[in-house]
Amino acid sequence: MTDQAVIVPCSRCGAKNRVRTDPAGKMPVCGKCRAPLVAGKALSVPITVFDRTFQDEVLSSAVPVLVDFWAPWCGPCKMVGPMLERLAAKYAGRVKIAKLNVDENPATASRYAVSSIPTLLFFKQGRVAQTLVGAVPESRIEDQIRALLA
Repeated sequence: MTDQAVIVPCSRCGAKNRVRTDPAGKMPVCGKCRAPLVAGKALSVPITVFDRTFQDEVLSSAVPVLVDFWAPWCGPCKMVGPMLERLAAKYAGRVKIAKLNVDENPATASRYAVSSIPTLLFFKQGRVAQTLVGAVPESRIEDQIRALLA
């Protein structure tokens, strides 16, 4: 076989899947639960979640998830964004980093009592493990990620 393959963990069930690096335009799915897999570069960037996808992408995730509650008009949110992109690349496959626009997804923001942005919620096994509010240093965010992985 000449194709290269990568191992991609399923964000829903945690199963490890061998995915060809050239899937000919097909969206790979988990062999165990049939959930879509995100392979390659997309694993190393934050994903966008919505009220309708929060359960599947965050609460049912097999890996810890950091959710950035933000809005496009928020200056401090724009400062946190590049930090999260760097951390997503560094912890790809071990931690999922997600962004939720509070203006477009008020139900989830309300459910978690987000009253200031940016708010970073760290989820482990579907439960909030830690909260950071405001534009905090990247090192502090990374400390919380490491705590999630411990």
